[in-house]
Amino acid sequence: MVNQPQQQINIELRPEEAEGIYANLAMITHSPTEMILDFARIMPRSPKARVLSRIIMTPMHAKLLQKTLEDNIKKFEAQFGEIKVHGQNQMGSKTIGFESGTNTEEQK
Repeated sequence: MVNQPQQQINIELRPEEAEGIYANLAMITHSPTEMILDFARIMPRSPKARVLSRIIMTPMHAKLLQKTLEDNIKKFEAQFGEIKVHGQNQMGSKTIGFESGTNTEEQK
């Protein structure tokens, strides 16, 4: 197998994006060709959350993101200790914070 040189990509990070957006709720839906990740912020005792950012990607890119997140979480925990996840029952079911569905219309 021939080693191909790594391609350099210049990534621009404008000040607006560098500030970041805090989200504590993510909803994930999909179609046969796309994965849609909606990030929102919900405040305690508030019945409403507003989507702050929507990321649309191919299923392949979503899987690559999953693998990269898993790798980074393992590295983080090796350095800082296990991340405790609050709000899960004994079976590991999520009670708030992340949801998945099959299409965006169901979420509205």
